[in-house]
Amino acid sequence: MSHRRRSNAAGPPPPEGVGDSSTAQASSTEKERPDPPSVLGSERRVLALALAFRAANALLVRTYFNPDEHWQCLEVAHRIVFGYGHLTWEWKRGLRSYLHPLVFAALYKILALLHLDTPWFMVMAPRLLQAVFASFGDLYLYKLSKLIFNNHVAQWALVNWFMLFCITRTLSNSMETVLTITGLYYWFVAIESSKGTLVVPRQKPASKQSPPSRKMALLIAALACAIRPTSAITWLYVGLLDFIQTKSKSRFLFLEVIPLGVFVLAVTTFLDCWMYGSRVIVPLNFLKFNLFSSGGDYYGTHVFHWYFSQGFPSMIWTFLPFSISGIMKSREWRLAGLIVWVLAVYSILGHKEFRFVLPVLPLMFMFSGYNLAAMAQFKGKGRSEKGHLSRFRLSVILLILTNVPMALYMSLYHQRGTEDVMFYLSREAHDGRVKSVLFLMPCHSTPYYSTLHYNLPMRFLDCTPSENKGTLDESDRFLMNPTDFVGKVFGNLSSFSHIVLFESEERHLKLLLHNSFREVRRFFHSHFKVDRDLQSSVVVYSRMNIPWQY
Repeated sequence: MSHRRRSNAAGPPPPEGVGDSSTAQASSTEKERPDPPSVLGSERRVLALALAFRAANALLVRTYFNPDEHWQCLEVAHRIVFGYGHLTWEWKRGLRSYLHPLVFAALYKILALLHLDTPWFMVMAPRLLQAVFASFGDLYLYKLSKLIFNNHVAQWALVNWFMLFCITRTLSNSMETVLTITGLYYWFVAIESSKGTLVVPRQKPASKQSPPSRKMALLIAALACAIRPTSAITWLYVGLLDFIQTKSKSRFLFLEVIPLGVFVLAVTTFLDCWMYGSRVIVPLNFLKFNLFSSGGDYYGTHVFHWYFSQGFPSMIWTFLPFSISGIMKSREWRLAGLIVWVLAVYSILGHKEFRFVLPVLPLMFMFSGYNLAAMAQFKGKGRSEKGHLSRFRLSVILLILTNVPMALYMSLYHQRGTEDVMFYLSREAHDGRVKSVLFLMPCHSTPYYSTLHYNLPMRFLDCTPSENKGTLDESDRFLMNPTDFVGKVFGNLSSFSHIVLFESEERHLKLLLHNSFREVRRFFHSHFKVDRDLQSSVVVYSRMNIPWQY
């Protein structure tokens, strides 16, 4: 992905009222001017700060966001290591790669060997591991900002509420985001080194050999696509722009892209075939289901402009005006184009989620950092430095006051009941007070065996997509008429020792539960509507002949 030389986008814009000749002179002197020192210090210090920050971030996250965090990663990893865990229908159809879950399976194995697989460690250790990955993503975002702009911009590439809320979760999208930012950094290093604007030691000229950093970028891109095949949307844009401009197209395509892509595909396919026990090509199955057959639409659709009008603006939040201003001032159109490209392609798909576009969210903070750096350094004609610093400080205060409370609320309170109830059931099961559990709530509303970490019978409402369109699954049938559904499918519920349900459905089942069950715990879940109803709390009922305690 080619872009202008750093001298044209290395720092904030020149003061207003400066003529063209002055601008040209300032531009020429700027080439020789060293980057302003960063208050963050060396990159090693940046990584240390990021590790500490993300560890605290991971420990603060106590809420439920998306089922895939547990059901498509930790549940699979738990099954690999401990021999029990639920595999959803995607794994039966070969739509998921084992590459991502195996990372956390290794963690679970270490916990088991050290006898640290206690309820607390089973919940927090995976997020702490993801926090380590996220901290490297922070480091490479800093390095990418420094490479494209300068130190001063890099130190203001702040994180927002959604990154705090999401990046330490064990979603494949979180890992994809880290790989995307890291890969983009190495790609831009290759561009700068080939132009001669960046000195890379022990490297032959670009005409004889492509920069090693580009091979590293391609390898990282291939891994990102192996974890999330839709990551190809990002790298198709990046690769095509350079392919159009590169002189040695055959070398680029046949000696770099194809060999590295085939190598990673072969390794991951061998891994998946081994784990599945049959021949399977996951990326092909994934694309056939989600793109060619619109299978993802089963879980809901949004209007085509949702990412532009609602989804992405909600994620960026109050950074939006600063990011847009930074794009206009920096004129770094290639990165801005990448963001628009990703949003536009995902808009074609009917099923849309916030997390799908997470990989390009950090790029918006680079642009907001550019704008903040410009505000901090800018001295307008006839205006005092104090006035402009005050505007800068007010902007930073605004971002902090609007993002930190949002991050804390979403991470500590909103939808925490389903996490709390599984932690509670885990402790109760290890103490011998839980024999079997029925979850009378929309499917995948809670974590499962990866949090319970106790092998006992559990049942949840199935929501596997039907081959016949219009056929309602168990989850939909239950929500339409809870009493009738439970009576037909489960009878008097006496085969379960514990029942878990939302308060919104509890009122419909009071009579069925009253005869044989009693309420033992109630956990706060949310203050406002989630999905169809206000799921204000999660309630646990226990059969009357089961010992219990608060």
